[in-house]
Amino acid sequence: MLLSEAINVTKKSGSGDADVYIGEMDPEWCIGVVPNGGYALSQIVESCVQKQYSSPHPDPIQVTAHFLNSPSASAFEVHIRLLKTGKTFTNLEAVLLQDSVTKISSHLIFGVLEPLPSQGSNSEKKSKGYDISFLPPSPYARRLPLYHHPRTAPRTSFPSRLNFHSRLELTHEPEIAARNEASSPHRTSTEILGGGAVESGFWCGFSNQSVKNGSEAKTDEVLSVSTLSFFADISPSAVLLLPTEYRKGLGISWFPTISMTIEYKFAIPRPSKATPSYSNRTVGVFSSTSFLHGALGRHTSSTEVWTAPCDIGEAVEVAEGWRDDQVCLAVSTQMAVIVPIEKNLGRGKGKL
Repeated sequence: MLLSEAINVTKKSGSGDADVYIGEMDPEWCIGVVPNGGYALSQIVESCVQKQYSSPHPDPIQVTAHFLNSPSASAFEVHIRLLKTGKTFTNLEAVLLQDSVTKISSHLIFGVLEPLPSQGSNSEKKSKGYDISFLPPSPYARRLPLYHHPRTAPRTSFPSRLNFHSRLELTHEPEIAARNEASSPHRTSTEILGGGAVESGFWCGFSNQSVKNGSEAKTDEVLSVSTLSFFADISPSAVLLLPTEYRKGLGISWFPTISMTIEYKFAIPRPSKATPSYSNRTVGVFSSTSFLHGALGRHTSSTEVWTAPCDIGEAVEVAEGWRDDQVCLAVSTQMAVIVPIEKNLGRGKGKL
């Protein structure tokens, strides 16, 4: 099932102080038998997007979620309560339940996402008379942290234990992987201030082909604001980025999300002939983890989701300065732990 089809909610009721949306988690978007955390969160985001569709604040600005119990590939309800509506933002509380058990609790802030700098202007900034930003050409701007253009980036694939591996195309960045080696100058010592961490980076997009009834067919899968939480949660765990000698004794493991915060920076770009082209099915992802410790291997990762100038392997001209046209669509901070894979396969036999 396409991700856009697997993120499918409908309004059940709006009685009392809560709006209720219903849907069903699809097993294809699971890791083992448990839905990917970002995918599960996307059901909440989509429910709230539908609730806010005709309001003055239709776009998610920020979401903070706590994963109280592992969700399952089954029916769910999302209960949404309005906390506050102001001139600029609307605050919502949303919980995802399965069999009357709260699986995810969340707080969402809705407002209006700005278009990309190349596709619109900041009317609020103009009205307040200031022009401050960390965007190119500012020397303080964060640039796209990937080395390769998606046209020429080395190809790879997701491991088969990710049920959705065939739905996505993937590249890798050898230069970023090299920074994780024990011999890398990025390793720290008593003379180094800051530093450390392990990193990953790649382009990821929806596959052009889908197998249905035994035959391949072209897909029309495209990005949406609700899918971004999924892409923010597909980077490999920090433990898997370590050299083998630094993860001795680690068996087959699962890395469940405990909490996740996403801030949405810009609206997904619209097709336009007058502005730089952007892919509507591919994103760049960069993730960094600086802290990991304790019996549970508790670790915190920071992830950036970027626009892409084209699809992976697409035959387009690589324009000069293409990196400066890319912007960060969303940033995410995630806390996760390391547990035996049996916790996943025996879902519910051991609460986190």
